[in-house]
Amino acid sequence: MTEPIIRTIQAHELEDLLLLYKDLHKQDDPLERGERLQQQWARMLANPGMEIWVMESEGSLAASCTLVIVDNLTRGGRPYALIENVVTRADQRRRGYGHAVLRQVIESAREQGCYKVMLMTSSKSDEVHQFYEGAGFTKGVKTGFIVKLD
Repeated sequence: MTEPIIRTIQAHELEDLLLLYKDLHKQDDPLERGERLQQQWARMLANPGMEIWVMESEGSLAASCTLVIVDNLTRGGRPYALIENVVTRADQRRRGYGHAVLRQVIESAREQGCYKVMLMTSSKSDEVHQFYEGAGFTKGVKTGFIVKLD
């Protein structure tokens, strides 16, 4: 058995990531495969402010999250970071993979000079909230608002 590793995603792993995302949003409509998807994927990979981190275990993606670094003109010009799409494959949960990926992503944000890292969850579950608190996040510091565009 090989030790799990945390790394940024590789270009050829799009289908593996989309498979993992099925455990994130089960109700999502499937993405149409084709040139448009490939162009979107290429833009994401080329975006210097976006990092998709993964935990690889036994040759497949077990967990992932996306880090977005946002340039900023306040806080001494220090950027801030947003985390999205935090997911661990259903059969790989409770092994510490999610926390491990979040620790790596937070460290990446720190190394890039970010003054804070934010994430939001739509989950009302105390268990999910405790997961994020266990990863170092503090609930209730700010109030989030969302405008749904679809």
